[in-house]
Amino acid sequence: MKRTCGVLMPIFSLPGAYGIGCFSSKAYEFVDRLKEAGQGCWQILPLGPTGYGNSPYQSFSAFAGNPYFIDPDTLGAEGLLSRETLAELARTFEHGEERIDYGSVWESRRRVLRQAYRTFLEQVDEEGKKGFEEEISRLSPELYTYCLFRAIKDSQGGKSWAEWEPGLRLRDPDALQGFEEAHQDEIRYYCWEQLQFLKQWSRLKQYANRQGIQIIGDMPIYVAADSADAWAHPELFQFDQEARPTAVAGCPPDYFSPDGQLWGNPLYRWDVHRETGYAWWVSRMKSALSLYDVVRVDHFRAFADYYAIPADAKTASEGVWEQGPGLPFFRELEAHVSDRHSELPIIAEDLGLLSDTVRRLVKDSGVPSMKVLSFAFDGDPDNSYLPHNFQRNCVAYTGTHDNEPLMEWIRRQDAATRLYMIRYLGGEHTPEQDLFWVCIRNLLGSVADTVIIPMWDYLGLGGEARINTPSVPSGNWGWRMQDQAFDKDLIWHLDMLASLYSRKRKEPEEPNLPNREEGTEEPA
Repeated sequence: MKRTCGVLMPIFSLPGAYGIGCFSSKAYEFVDRLKEAGQGCWQILPLGPTGYGNSPYQSFSAFAGNPYFIDPDTLGAEGLLSRETLAELARTFEHGEERIDYGSVWESRRRVLRQAYRTFLEQVDEEGKKGFEEEISRLSPELYTYCLFRAIKDSQGGKSWAEWEPGLRLRDPDALQGFEEAHQDEIRYYCWEQLQFLKQWSRLKQYANRQGIQIIGDMPIYVAADSADAWAHPELFQFDQEARPTAVAGCPPDYFSPDGQLWGNPLYRWDVHRETGYAWWVSRMKSALSLYDVVRVDHFRAFADYYAIPADAKTASEGVWEQGPGLPFFRELEAHVSDRHSELPIIAEDLGLLSDTVRRLVKDSGVPSMKVLSFAFDGDPDNSYLPHNFQRNCVAYTGTHDNEPLMEWIRRQDAATRLYMIRYLGGEHTPEQDLFWVCIRNLLGSVADTVIIPMWDYLGLGGEARINTPSVPSGNWGWRMQDQAFDKDLIWHLDMLASLYSRKRKEPEEPNLPNREEGTEEPA
C-alpha cells in the first residue's frame, strides 16, 4: 500500500434494486469504476450481521457475515429464487432507493432467503446433501457457534441472550445438546446463509484483487453485548459468575459530551486473554484477513489504555482508565500471521483524545495511523492532522463514516476557521462549491503513503449523505449512492489526480486469478 489512494464506500451504500447495497452486479461495476479511476483500494465498513440500530459496529458476531449483502439475483441465477419472487422484491423498494428502510429490508430478506433455502433443500440430491454437510463441518467453530446462537435467539423470541432461560444462557452442555438435536434444520439454515455470504463475498473480493484493488476492512475493537462472542466466551470478558457484565465500554466526558458516552459493550479480561496466548484474538484476526487484504482496527487506543465504566453506572462520567495489553499483544498477533504477511496488515484508528501511552504504542508497533483533515484547523500549526505534519507511514482521510461530509463541514465553519483553512490549503480564488476539491488535492499531494477519500466527499455531497452521527441512536447507516453518480467525468477526475500525485493503481502481478464470471470459492 505504498503511495496509493482509494475510496471509502460501505457495501450497504451501493446502488441496486433491492433496498440495500449487496454483492450484486453493482458491486462489480463499482470495482470496474475504481479501476478506471486509477484507485488502488476500496475501504468498506464491518461486514458483520447487524441488530437493533443497524450499526455495523454492534454486530451479533465478530466472525459472521451480514445476510443483507447476499445478492438475490445470484440466488436467482442458481435457480433458488424465481423471477416472480425477484420482481416482487424489487417492487417493494422501487420508491425508496435513496435511503435504506431497514425494517423492509429485514422483513423481505428474511422471507426470500428462507425461501431460497427451502428450494435448495428440495433440489439438492443425496450427493449434494453430503457436500452441504461437509461444508458445514468446515465452518470455523466460531462461525458455527454464531449459527447456533441465532437459532436459539429465534426460539427465544429474539431476546438478548442475557434474558434466555438459565440453561441456554449459561451454556449448560445438556441444554445445548438438547437444543441442537431439536433444532437441526434451523441451525443448518444459518449455516447455509453464512456459506452463501462467504461464497459471494469471496468472488467479489477475488474480482477486485484481479483488478488491482485491495480491500480494506474494518474491525470494531469491542463486540456487542448481545453477541455470540460474549455468550460463547464469558470467561474472556469482565462478567460475574452469572455472565452479567461488571464493567462496560465508553468514553469520558468532553466538550461535546458532558456526561461522556456509554456504549455498553463488554470489556475484555486481558489477563485471561494473555494466559491463552490471545488465542481468540488470533482467530479473529485470521478470520478478518481471510476476508480483507488490510484491516482498519477501530478504537485502537483501547489496546494502550481503555475506559472502564461500572455496569450499573447511569453515565460514562463514573468511569476510570485501565491499562490495555499493549505491544506484546501485537507481537503475538504478528507471530501468528507472519506466514502470510511480512508485517501485520492493519491500520490504527487512533483518533480522539490521545495519551502518551497511545502515541508510544502506535510508534512502537509500526502500525500506520489515521490523519483526518477535518480535525486539522484549530489554529495550531503543530496540529498532527495538518498535511505538513504528516509522516509517510499514515493513512490520510478528508473524513470518516463518523464525520459529517466535507462539504457540510466547510459550510458550518465560522469565518475565522474558513479563512485559516483557505489560506493554508491555497483556495483563496476557489468558488465555495469547489473547496472540497482543494481539500482532496492537498491530501493526495501529501507524503502520506495512503489517501482514502469517502465517496460522498468525491461527490461533493452535504449532510444528506452523512453515514453516522455518534451518540444519535437512530437515522444512521442509511445513505445510498445514486446509480449514475460515479460517472465518466468523476472517473476521469479521479484518474487524473491519482496520476498527477503518483498514486495511480499499478497492474496486479498475478494474471491468473479467476474472472468475474468464473469466480472460485475459498474454503469457509
